[in-house]
Amino acid sequence: MKQVGPTRINAKHTLTCHCGAVALLLNLPDGIVNPRRCDCSICRRKGAIVASVSLDGIEIIKGADVLKLYQFNTNTARHYFCSICGIYTHHQRRSNPNEYGYNVGCLEGVNPFEIPNIPLNDGVNHPADRSK
Repeated sequence: MKQVGPTRINAKHTLTCHCGAVALLLNLPDGIVNPRRCDCSICRRKGAIVASVSLDGIEIIKGADVLKLYQFNTNTARHYFCSICGIYTHHQRRSNPNEYGYNVGCLEGVNPFEIPNIPLNDGVNHPADRSK
């Protein structure tokens, strides 16, 4: 998806937290790919629409010193948020550690509520837990 409402998604698009202390540059040549919600314990609480980008597709351009890491359960996923405003910006995915999930609502100019038909991932029954 290369456009959300009036906002064109640039091949290099900026993502910021609410207060602006954290800024990331995302490599999105195909726009927003596979936006989704998840019902795992943390995603239910944060309510973000996420999409993914490869690990080399995110560059922290501002605020690395105020980003905080949160991990739980298996400590595989690495969830990052701004320590000033508390907004979740991105996470290294548990189901695919070669990707970051990012908060679509933090993309500059994007209102995630303008994206129709967001699918729901079953995070309660996580794919990494099914093989046990």
